[in-house]
Amino acid sequence: MLRPPLCLTSNISPTLATQKRLAASVLKCGERKIWLDPNEITEIAQANSRQNIRKLVKSGLIIKKPEASHSRFRAREHAAAKRLGRHTGFGKRKGTAEARMPTAVLWMRRMRVLRNLLRKYREQGKIDRHMYHKLYMKSKGNGFKNKRVLMEYIHKAKAENARTQLLKDQAEAHRLRNKAARERRAQRVAAKREALISGE
Repeated sequence: MLRPPLCLTSNISPTLATQKRLAASVLKCGERKIWLDPNEITEIAQANSRQNIRKLVKSGLIIKKPEASHSRFRAREHAAAKRLGRHTGFGKRKGTAEARMPTAVLWMRRMRVLRNLLRKYREQGKIDRHMYHKLYMKSKGNGFKNKRVLMEYIHKAKAENARTQLLKDQAEAHRLRNKAARERRAQRVAAKREALISGE
């Protein structure tokens, strides 16, 4: 069986196969990445050394084709939509709710937020160490749903403590006033009694 000539089996003319191989070697790429100017085939065919090939590359008759890139446009678009809450319905879920977002992770996040707030308040002097310990243990016992609830509790507790202290101070002042009044009354009674005794 007769084989067809090489020039009919390949889209590269036999005279340019060598030039393509040399160009691939010079440009450090594969032969499929080499572009030869179809209008200057005769000039390219005369180049039979790497030095000549370099000159043709410099003049732009031989070009290295750009890398074919895998576009990330659709992936970025999908990720942006997912951040907005799209594509997360029942049909897109593979694992259980616990596997997708473990309750232990949620608990750790919440505890860290609450404990950081308590530590900050203690360092700033907004709460004393006794209140810190009480709230720390209350947080550990799942007493606060989130940071806002804890802050509201602290404000209410501080207001209640201030009110209790005010009432205590008022009661103490009232007690001292009554004591002083009793002492003055006792002194007056004693003075009257002495005056009566000396008058007799």
